[in-house]
Amino acid sequence: MKAISEIKAEFEALTEKDYLSFAESYAGDERSGVAKFCAAARKKAEALEAEKRRIDALWAFERQYPDCRFICGIDEVGRGPFAGPVVAGACILPKDCDILYINDSKKLSEKMREKLYDDIREKAVAVSVGVISAARIDEINILQATYEAMRAAIVSLSVAPDLLLNDAVMIPEVSIPQVPIIKGDAKSISIGAASIYAKVTRDRMMKELGKQYPAYGFEKNAGYGTAEHISALREFGPCPEHRRSFIHDYI
Repeated sequence: MKAISEIKAEFEALTEKDYLSFAESYAGDERSGVAKFCAAARKKAEALEAEKRRIDALWAFERQYPDCRFICGIDEVGRGPFAGPVVAGACILPKDCDILYINDSKKLSEKMREKLYDDIREKAVAVSVGVISAARIDEINILQATYEAMRAAIVSLSVAPDLLLNDAVMIPEVSIPQVPIIKGDAKSISIGAASIYAKVTRDRMMKELGKQYPAYGFEKNAGYGTAEHISALREFGPCPEHRRSFIHDYI
């Protein structure tokens, strides 16, 4: 009979596909410590199955268009900050995609977003971003800059989409058929993936800008108008990455 310490080490090394088999293999062991590990493994297995069902439901919009080979999700991040670019993501996932945990990027931890970014980059049919600078936002306004970022992301894809699923908007000057979905980043797997890819891209950019302009805390606030950020604006004035059209009340 294995020592409980050995079984604990086995439990801690489990991968997702092994939860249920672990619980079944030790089901006859009546020791309380082993029963605890089996119960925890079953709970993880149940959570995994629930996540698979949630992800399957996120394919509902994509399944409405069976004749479209390449369905592209579109989303943006960074419309509201005082500084930095607006970034749009475009993502085409394979129809047999097995990535779990995709969701509205705001509902995920930074660690999970980073993991999913790598998974999406590896497994997507095509994925890209469009980045529009603070200066351009001031020039044409944030709404037009958002559309411009989305168009840039679309044309940067290595594969031309047959259909766009957009988070809430219709993008002007795009000939590809479009379907706007309110709160699409939480309802469509493709939009959710685009949201995550754009969010991680922009967060990494803001961390780099935080090194260039340390007074404003961009690495922590991502350019949003936190109290500390506003205080720094009033003390030091704006830097080249600030959106002048957003901060006139604070300088």
